[in-house]
Amino acid sequence: MFIDEVKIYVKAGDGGDGCLAFRREKYVPRGGPSGGDGGKGGDIILEASQRHNTLVHFRFNPEHKAERGRHGEGSNRTGRDGENKVLKVPVGTLVYDADTLPPPPTRRPGSASRAFRARNAGSAWS
Repeated sequence: MFIDEVKIYVKAGDGGDGCLAFRREKYVPRGGPSGGDGGKGGDIILEASQRHNTLVHFRFNPEHKAERGRHGEGSNRTGRDGENKVLKVPVGTLVYDADTLPPPPTRRPGSASRAFRARNAGSAWS
């Protein structure tokens, strides 16, 4: 089956929330802040592949989500960043977005373009 046009739904990862925490020690009056920032969410990346010559693998799997960032923790620990989601597409694939300008087409094998950028992480003290 040759599929040359598909509609897929992608979502870049959300950033993790920051943590609001206060350090408490016995002999330190008013210990101070110790919350960490949240991690950055993952991006959606389109990568050109010579191994793919049709979009049939998107036909039956139309939803793709990148991993979200982890929340910040106490003791100034920053949350872990989310993993990027890499979508393999045939060389020369054109991508259109309903809301914004499209990313550049994939012209060479192995070339990658970030199609959808993740949200930034939350800050502990903003």
